[in-house]
Amino acid sequence: MKKRPGNFVLILILGALATISPFSIDMYLPGFPGIARALDTSIDKVQLSLTSYFVGIAVGQLLYGPLLDRFGRRRPLYLGLFIYVCASVLCALSTSVETLIVFRLLQALGGCVGMVASQALVRDVFPVNKTAQVFSLITLVIAVSPMIAPTVGGVVTAHVGWQWVFIILASITALIGVASYYLLPIGKGANPSLSLKPRAVTANFLQVATHPQFLVYGLAGGLAMAAPFAYIAGSPDVFMNIYGLTEQQYGWVFALLAGALIGSTQFTHLLLRRWKSESIIRFALIFQGVVGLLLVGGTLYGGWGLYGLIILLLLFLSGQGLIGPNATSLSLAPFEHHAGSASALLGSWRMAAGAIMSAVVSFFHDETAMPMVGVMAACAWISLLILLIGRRIY
Repeated sequence: MKKRPGNFVLILILGALATISPFSIDMYLPGFPGIARALDTSIDKVQLSLTSYFVGIAVGQLLYGPLLDRFGRRRPLYLGLFIYVCASVLCALSTSVETLIVFRLLQALGGCVGMVASQALVRDVFPVNKTAQVFSLITLVIAVSPMIAPTVGGVVTAHVGWQWVFIILASITALIGVASYYLLPIGKGANPSLSLKPRAVTANFLQVATHPQFLVYGLAGGLAMAAPFAYIAGSPDVFMNIYGLTEQQYGWVFALLAGALIGSTQFTHLLLRRWKSESIIRFALIFQGVVGLLLVGGTLYGGWGLYGLIILLLLFLSGQGLIGPNATSLSLAPFEHHAGSASALLGSWRMAAGAIMSAVVSFFHDETAMPMVGVMAACAWISLLILLIGRRIY
């Protein structure tokens, strides 16, 4: 039997698996103008490759959830990583924006297995009362990616071309796969009694989705976590086209804003010693809602400018480190035997919401920051409303 590594190594690898998709999103953002030029298209068309990635994550997680419960954690994990590596190479070879959109969808269908498997393994390996802290530490690992990825992506794009971004992503994921094979615990094994027939799979998902605690924190947390996707979709155009930043300058700004997530994640770890996850989420959503109104008002009346926008975005995004780990822990807590399906459904909803919000930002593109900040503010306020109403019901 494989010896279980220490918690530090385990959390690091689980975080790396969960980071595959965020890295895949963030690293190619500085290349949007270069991709548009190379493929003879517009940036708003390139943004659709981001939307297709979100769609792929949403659909793929629904597929991997039952597979992880039926066949165990390992075989579906390796299959997904293999698909991701192949699709990344195909993205680098794309000759039109249409093929890039399709290959990004395939890339997402493979890479999203890391998100589902890592959350299921946390539920397998750690006791329920420790999962929120573990998720906060994994979020810390994930948070490093937006600090590194856009900066690296900007340098790579500027010096050797955007195609190499996807080659690097393929190489990193292959290394993560090797580390997973040798160092990850097996987790829950295969369960042959679980059927993969559509009716049985649907019944499992319904059992998860109708659980009151999952419904409230899954919906509220998922929509709140869609706000950063609106920021991701809109920020290349806002910072590089509207405010005239270079690709590398944009990478540094993106990294600075990602630092807010790291700080708030660590703050979450401390807050959990004194307050419950439910209280932390409620406070974070109220805080985001207020900052969101300031973003909308300042953008509408032209009062913030570049530095004011950066400061308010930093404040808004700091709330994500408070919401994500706690919402995930509360959503998955009721499930022991269907952790894979619960994790998949939760992740799928988050990515579906992210895909919708990124598409809305692209659809309402008007050469201002309003589509981006308006969607972010709406996500925060609607999430708070869902949370307050849901808590009264159950």
